[in-house]
Amino acid sequence: PRGVQTSFVDGIEISPRLTPVAQPHTHTHTTHTRLTEEKRATTNDTRTTMNLEKEDVPRDLKGNAFDLPVDTEHKAKKIKLLSFARPHMRAFHLSWMSFFVSFLSTFAAAPMIPVIRNNLDLTKPELGNAGIAAVTGTIFCRIAMGFVCDTLGPRYGHSSLLLGTVPAVFGMALADGSISFLLCRFFIGFSLATFVATQFWSSVMFNGKIVGTANATTAGWGNLGGGVTQFLMPVIYTGLLAYGPPFQAWRMAYFVPGSCQMLLGMVILFFAQDLPDGQYRECIKAGEMAKPNPWRIFKQGVSNYRMWCMVLTYGQCFGVELTMNNIISPYLFDQFDLNIEIAGVLGSCFGLMNLFARSLGGLASDLTAAKYGMRGRLWTLWVVQTLEGGLCIVLGRLYTTLPGTLVCMIMFSLTVQMAEGASYGVVPYISKRALGICSGFIGAGGNAGSTIAQAIFFKGAYSTQDGISYMGVMIIGVTLLVIPIYFPMWGGMFCGPKEGVTESDYYLADFTEEEKAAGIAASVAKFAKEAASERAAVNRPEELSEKEKSPV
Repeated sequence: PRGVQTSFVDGIEISPRLTPVAQPHTHTHTTHTRLTEEKRATTNDTRTTMNLEKEDVPRDLKGNAFDLPVDTEHKAKKIKLLSFARPHMRAFHLSWMSFFVSFLSTFAAAPMIPVIRNNLDLTKPELGNAGIAAVTGTIFCRIAMGFVCDTLGPRYGHSSLLLGTVPAVFGMALADGSISFLLCRFFIGFSLATFVATQFWSSVMFNGKIVGTANATTAGWGNLGGGVTQFLMPVIYTGLLAYGPPFQAWRMAYFVPGSCQMLLGMVILFFAQDLPDGQYRECIKAGEMAKPNPWRIFKQGVSNYRMWCMVLTYGQCFGVELTMNNIISPYLFDQFDLNIEIAGVLGSCFGLMNLFARSLGGLASDLTAAKYGMRGRLWTLWVVQTLEGGLCIVLGRLYTTLPGTLVCMIMFSLTVQMAEGASYGVVPYISKRALGICSGFIGAGGNAGSTIAQAIFFKGAYSTQDGISYMGVMIIGVTLLVIPIYFPMWGGMFCGPKEGVTESDYYLADFTEEEKAAGIAASVAKFAKEAASERAAVNRPEELSEKEKSPV
């Protein structure tokens, strides 16, 4: 028709609709149109509501929602053991696997000592020196690992240690004497510093109400490697006897833990995440965290006397475990005239308690803290570790009976692992700013305790059974250093909190006024707010008491 313009789209003629002519049933059509429009409006409102709800979901820097419920720092408030979701549970599982493999490599020699000492003509003092070397080198690595975690992140800490010590693990196959054997064990032992990265990673990923359980479980399952290696390496060695003589089979066996280290180091480097919100560099770039000042952080850590008390006491639980990992299988082999496989299997019972015992220590710490706060955590640590010392004395006196030795060994191991778990229920609260430094020094204290115990009691001056009993006396004495630990806002074992002192006063004292004004202390201020949960239940803020639920 005249005046009507025709347009073309993709070659198809499109004419605008002419003015409609009234048709029958117009009312029905209009009603249908109105209903359709109302339905669309309702749908749009629903979509808008859903979008708003999505915006309320906590997300990381890349916009990804978290798989677990999180607090204001995006730390997980629950542990979901069957999940491998990034970031919380992936960090959880990769950290204990890393520590597990490092134990597997470091103590692979212990159950094969009867074969290795004949092959390399090693004397008892030479074996003692090699055992000390395995746990001594990592003392300095653990301190350095605190720097790495605070400045570069736990991901680089784990991967650098696992990949960096692989050559020493493979090099054990070439050992031809006491010196090369000692040096290989020394450098392989560096990998035990993955413990520091493990505890740091758990502390930055999990909320304070469950941090004791998280730290204890990751470290405990990692320590499990010390038990598994006691029976796994003899089994591997026995299997390899089909492909070579005994003096070659033990050397080939080292390629199993070495390959595991290499694979896991690559996985952590490329598939893990440092913090709940992202990698260190991403958080610094986004302004979520300040660029760390390593020397100032170091100064804040070493000037805190609570850290030094824990350095010494941790040497009497984790240090004792390392010592037992080195001596238990050879002790059973020699004292009760067992073959290498049986001695390895029975000796593994000590380390296998890590499957649940260290977690029990962390859980006990969290449960007592739920009612009594930090004071409950300190009492738990002192009671469990003192009981550990008593059982250690008894273990040494049961050297004439194998059944009695095994029963007492299992009970002793239970308290050793529980004390370790209870220790790291306290550690995350010593200093937020210098968490890596504190974790590093305290972890190093464990290795130093082992070095001292082996040097004093297990180098030939005493029989092995007497050395075990004397070690128990030392445990009880040093554990008394838990008593002086005092937090002004929470109290200590025998003293209550100082009136008027808050968590913010304690944690923000590590920053200058200029740093606070620049926003560098913002993340620590969030932590201090959450840390109010460490007050006794009767003194907690009302909003924290209302939010308390089962952590796992």
